Amino acid sequence: MPYSRLGAIGRKAVEDAFWGSPPRAFEYWGHAACILPLRAWPWFAAARRRRQTHWHRRGVSQPALREVRARLTGGGPQTVAQLGGGRLSGGWWNWSPVKIAVEELYNIGEVVCVTRRGWRRVYDLAERAIPAELLAHEPPDEECHAYLVALAANGLGVAAERDLQQYFSLNREAVRVGLIGAGLIPVRVAGWPGPAWASPGALAGLQSGGPRGRHRTTLLSPFDSLLWDRGRALRIFDFQHKLEAYVPAPKRVHGYYTMPLLAGGRLRGRVDPGREGTTLVARQVSVDPGAEPAMARALAEAATWVGCDRVAIARIEPTTSRDRLESSLRTLGLG
Repeated sequence: MPYSRLGAIGRKAVEDAFWGSPPRAFEYWGHAACILPLRAWPWFAAARRRRQTHWHRRGVSQPALREVRARLTGGGPQTVAQLGGGRLSGGWWNWSPVKIAVEELYNIGEVVCVTRRGWRRVYDLAERAIPAELLAHEPPDEECHAYLVALAANGLGVAAERDLQQYFSLNREAVRVGLIGAGLIPVRVAGWPGPAWASPGALAGLQSGGPRGRHRTTLLSPFDSLLWDRGRALRIFDFQHKLEAYVPAPKRVHGYYTMPLLAGGRLRGRVDPGREGTTLVARQVSVDPGAEPAMARALAEAATWVGCDRVAIARIEPTTSRDRLESSLRTLGLG
């Protein structure tokens, strides 16, 4: 995901930006499991309290909770495997008692993840990993909601109430409480069925002549912040996106790991990429007529991410775009 936004900056730069030493970020539930700036820790206090009061993992074992606490206290940061647990046989979600216990402690904020080893979470005690001034700051629920609603609006610019709910998995009541203190401005958006809210910064940008952001041409990760809310992407870009990695191959429409094409501030196509040696294979391409040169540039950059020096096109829709796309790739020296 960082490569699609910043270019091939190298894995170390990404890891250092996300984690670093001392920690710069922690992992917690936003719209999904998200990497969040460490300074945001206090503002998830309401979410941690809610989980502690109203929600517990099924089958959590008190002996396992005690064991996890003791192991982390005596042994420092550890993965689930180091704690003595993991998945049992029989499926991805068939967790061991230790895994269930450490995730319970993670959800309520007693345990925190401030780094990963590969794709594995490394768990530590929050009292050891979170700076004391952040750990001691426990804002009341309404202040948490206002902060998160304002943060969501700043990220979105303009948002329907549902968008604000989705951004940090807040319920309707939390958003409505948060709106009181978030300082947002009610607006109407043409074509939207109900009221919307804008951040003051977004409106100030419009009043000063409109947004002047960079229009990068790139292939987006299916998990990119522009796309994870599928309903919003459809409403704003008229673009229906679906991750089909878990769809049986014969039923896939666009491919296993479809990456949308961002060009000129619009979503103008998609590609399911693969690699064969030093060739990036576009296994399935869909592209708007006229966007073939942009798709070629995006594929050329994606090839550099994975060390490829050639791009090959397998299937393409519409078929009339093949010649234009392949010609653009030849011009870039990758055809």
